[in-house]
Amino acid sequence: MNPLPIRNAMTVDVEDYFQVSAFAPHISRESWTSISCRVEFNIDRILALLDEEGAQATFFTLGWIADRYPAMVKRIVASGHELASHGWAHQRVSDQEPHEFRDDITRSKMLLEDIGGQQVIGYRAPSFSIGRHNQWALDLLQEAGYRYSSSIYPIQHDHYGIPDAPRFAYYPRDSDLLEVPITTMRVFKRNIPAGGGGYFRLWPYPVSRWFLQRLNRLEKRSAIFYFHPWEIDHQQPRQKGISMKTRFRHYHNLHRMEDRVRALTRDFKWDRVDRIFLERHA
Repeated sequence: MNPLPIRNAMTVDVEDYFQVSAFAPHISRESWTSISCRVEFNIDRILALLDEEGAQATFFTLGWIADRYPAMVKRIVASGHELASHGWAHQRVSDQEPHEFRDDITRSKMLLEDIGGQQVIGYRAPSFSIGRHNQWALDLLQEAGYRYSSSIYPIQHDHYGIPDAPRFAYYPRDSDLLEVPITTMRVFKRNIPAGGGGYFRLWPYPVSRWFLQRLNRLEKRSAIFYFHPWEIDHQQPRQKGISMKTRFRHYHNLHRMEDRVRALTRDFKWDRVDRIFLERHA
């Protein structure tokens, strides 16, 4: 009898296109309320896509978004997905003082639980902004009642990452808070991003598929993959005044993203973070 396929964790960072960190110097938070949101339409497309293949996922949701679209949040929960926190207004942890971070994670957790009617135990920092110098954030997450984080990316990047951090789920700082890193592949003594985001749009799909197959078959590990609602929205407004580097990172291959995610749901088995990682580390 063939063994059951390894379950991988599908995750969605629920934020709109104008809330990404790269646009922060150009779009103030004060202006957000005057910008037309596209997140609800895109989330409904994602829910339909996941339902096609019976895939389950974890939705790391901004409090700012949930506060404006509570019915959308309830649809996520009603579809059987896990609701988790992405903070309140996409403020990088590295830009906050401890008391500000505590307020942020507590406020977002309470709102999401009130709307979703289920306990929120997962958190992902905006832009993976928990690094070497703000590990205190992990202690505050545990104090606030979170059971896991997916906030430390073990890669070299110009805006985030701890390249020598563990590649697989671990308990940092001798705590009870589980850290679940985005999937990487070890190539020539370096960690190569293999778990989504802009890299998934950059690599040809067969390369990404090979990465995940190798992880499942050879390393016998579950992958954790992430993407954003705006990444399946190639018709989103184009931001002016940004650098060529930022423009490439944000817009490259948006028109191919939805089909690639659909291919992932057919090629692999997907489930929620809590069911895969917390059950295993219970």
